[in-house]
Amino acid sequence: MTDHSVKKIDSSASPQGDLGQTYLVSGTAVALRRWSEAAGTEGEPHTRPYETVGYVVSGKVEIHVGDDRITCGAGDSYLVPEGATRHYKILEDLTAVEATSPPARVDNRDDA
Repeated sequence: MTDHSVKKIDSSASPQGDLGQTYLVSGTAVALRRWSEAAGTEGEPHTRPYETVGYVVSGKVEIHVGDDRITCGAGDSYLVPEGATRHYKILEDLTAVEATSPPARVDNRDDA
């Protein structure tokens, strides 16, 4: 049976993650989040069990994946493969929207 449900998430009530992310709507195959961080923030190298695609709304981020490095500013989009070692350096106060597949989830979340 196919699920034909539609969801609306009020982002003012969305859970906040420890890394500056706001979890928005999620489905069975993809999740959406908003990511905001201040300039000068730099993360440690890490991996994630999901593919990430993102769109920079404002600011600038340097994304390191393995030995590759890209810089994305407002209007740019990016892809980080599942399982790839990555880290980020925030060059200008950043707001980005990301989708993850499979979904990066928040425990005990009620999306209704």
